[in-house]
Parts: sequence; structure tokens; C-alpha cells
Amino acid sequence: MDGWATGWEERAARRWSIDIALLVAFGLLMGFLGPFASERLPVMGRYVYWMICMVGGGLIGVVADDLLRRRMARTWRRIAVVSVLMTPFVSLLVLTTEHLLIGGPFDWRSYQRLLWQVWPILLAVLVVRTLVWRRLPGRIETRTIVAPPLPEAEATFRRRLSAKRRAARLIAIEAHDHYLKVHTDAGEELITLRFADALNELARAHGWRVHRSWWVAADAVEDVRWRRGAGEIRLAGGLVTPVSRTYAPTLKEAGWF
Repeated sequence: MDGWATGWEERAARRWSIDIALLVAFGLLMGFLGPFASERLPVMGRYVYWMICMVGGGLIGVVADDLLRRRMARTWRRIAVVSVLMTPFVSLLVLTTEHLLIGGPFDWRSYQRLLWQVWPILLAVLVVRTLVWRRLPGRIETRTIVAPPLPEAEATFRRRLSAKRRAARLIAIEAHDHYLKVHTDAGEELITLRFADALNELARAHGWRVHRSWWVAADAVEDVRWRRGAGEIRLAGGLVTPVSRTYAPTLKEAGWF
């Protein structure tokens, strides 16, 4: 497991490096453009101001987005929520920076003004970050290519779904007592079926059981992380599932560790 932890730390460091580089690029761009009358500042002061605001405020949004990912899988809805929830905190950072660097007022009226300026910028940063990560390869190591599932391998299970999701891309299955929550790219659906029976019906499908209550489709896996005896999988559409120590060797054999 130590090797897996090291791999997770390397991927986390790479992810943070890319996020910070992106925020620095935003800071340089805003320093060059000088919006919101910041062009009146000395050149060096302008760049310092925007670097603090964009990198500091952006990191607040990035951390909030990562923390909320487990509870809200739908990417664009989560970004909208994060941008609204984090705007007051980022605005306070910007107000403090203006006060300390420029000598601007530190009052309620200035804070209210900043709320409407900060929110669209924070939203834009989160949107661009999401688009960048969608275009970057999830991993650079070589791994076994997963072939598309044979139609008959999932046919029995798919007949249990509604017509809307019967032909949709299968992402994961989550057990809830005698019910299953089926995650597809056309949304989620609850069906009455034991998890063990679902595993039998999907025995020939391209996927893995990764937890006592989770099965994931192999072609939906985008990233796998492991740290301190526990792991998680990031799937298509932003869904995150746990990985237990019992089923981790399966993912190791598939090349994810």
C-alpha cells in the first residue's frame, strides 16, 4: 500500500501544481488588463495585488470545490454552488488586500461592491479550471486498454432500467439495502434488486466491484487515489466512489496503482 500512497501523493502534487499555475496565469492576465480601475496603480503594485487576489481567492474556490465533490457529483451545478458560497470569503480577502496594499476603505459599502465584482471572476476561474482538467489526460502511465462492453454482457441488467436510461452509458451501481442506485450519463435511477444479483448479471461486463456496496464500469474510471489505507475513484460526470482495501488489488491488476 505504500507504493499506492506514493502514487496518490504524486498525482495530488501534480494536480496542485497545475491548479496553482492556472491561477498564476489568471493573476498575470488581470495584472496586465488592470480592470476595476487597478490600472491606476504602479505596475508592480498592480501585479502584486492581482496575484494575491487571484491565487488566494482561487485556492479558496478550488479547495471548496474538492470538498464538495463527494456530496455533489454534478460538475456544473457544484461549480455554481461553490462560486456563490465562496464569494463572501474571497471578497473579504480582496477587501483586506485593497486596504493593506492600496489603503482602500475597509467598510460594509466597499464589501458589498466587491461581492458583485468577485462572483463572476470566481465563477469564470472555476469554469476554466474544470475545462482544463477535462482536456488533460487523467494519467500518463501506460495501462491496459478497456474494450467496450459486449452488448449481451449488460443486457439482462439493462432491462431492469427505465426506457430513458436503458441505452445510457453505465457508470456505477451503489447498493442501498434491497435497492440499487444506478448511475448513468442520463441520470440516476433506483431499482429493486439485491447487490449480489446485480453482480451476477454483470459478471461478464467490463467493470469491478471496488467496495462492499459499489460496482463501477471500467470505461467510466478517470482517476484512482489511495492514501492511508483508503482509496477513491473519480468517475465520468464527477462521481466519486470509495475503494476498500479488500478490492484494491483488482484495481492494481488493472494498472491504476
